[in-house]
Amino acid sequence: MSTREQVLIGADELARRLDAGEPITLLDVRWELARPDGRAAYARGHLPGAVYVSLDDELSDHSVTGRGRHPLPSGAALQEAARRWGVRTGVPVVVYDDWNRAGSARAWWVLTAAGIPDVRILDGGMAAWTGELHTGTVVPEPGDVTVAHRDLYAGARRTVTADEAAQTPVLLDARAPERFRGEVEPVDAVAGHIPGARNLPSTQLLGENGSWLPGADLTRLFGDIDDDVAVYCGSGVTAAVTVAALAAVGVDAALFPGSWSQWSSEPSRPVATA
Repeated sequence: MSTREQVLIGADELARRLDAGEPITLLDVRWELARPDGRAAYARGHLPGAVYVSLDDELSDHSVTGRGRHPLPSGAALQEAARRWGVRTGVPVVVYDDWNRAGSARAWWVLTAAGIPDVRILDGGMAAWTGELHTGTVVPEPGDVTVAHRDLYAGARRTVTADEAAQTPVLLDARAPERFRGEVEPVDAVAGHIPGARNLPSTQLLGENGSWLPGADLTRLFGDIDDDVAVYCGSGVTAAVTVAALAAVGVDAALFPGSWSQWSSEPSRPVATA
């Protein structure tokens, strides 16, 4: 299996495996910045057997302070949620969404950071799926998965603190260019970016159909970088899209989970614009 295939799965392959009766846990992670609750959209139509996952409620822990708008959940809370979703030991997981791969990338990052193996993102999201859709809500049999890491900030995927992000040789900002330049800031109190960061919007890594670009195109966009790279965004969600793209071309990038929402909330932190 190629590095890309370890991260992504095509809709055709997923359909073949489901038609063959292979056990696969499907997780629907609808989330948008403007509409964070995707339950209604999920109920109107989802992949057969898919279980809804709330990014805000289950892939984040808002009781944590000082770590941005979407702090990572604890491993214990994630294990409880994953079992509720029906995630089972030894059964592959496929995550999907319908908006810029943000929700699915976040789920992929969180689950793999916890040490859950064989988690892949549906390349192209729901738009790539040509099979039937089901309505209503799926309540699965409880799963039995056990997470290997109780602290996702020190789990199976690399993270950096704010101080470490500032010292990372290559720091990518996955937000839109106007937010990076400080021209607008729709969510956080301060506009701008971390000094020294390079802007590469996560949406540029996707084609018009919402699938990740071919490997050669991703490599060209990333340029000459190695594993000494970290990624941030507004609150650690869309940055996971970039981390997944880097993983697909064989680069083990670190995530700054608190991202700009944490950095900009600390008055001592320098801010760059333009």
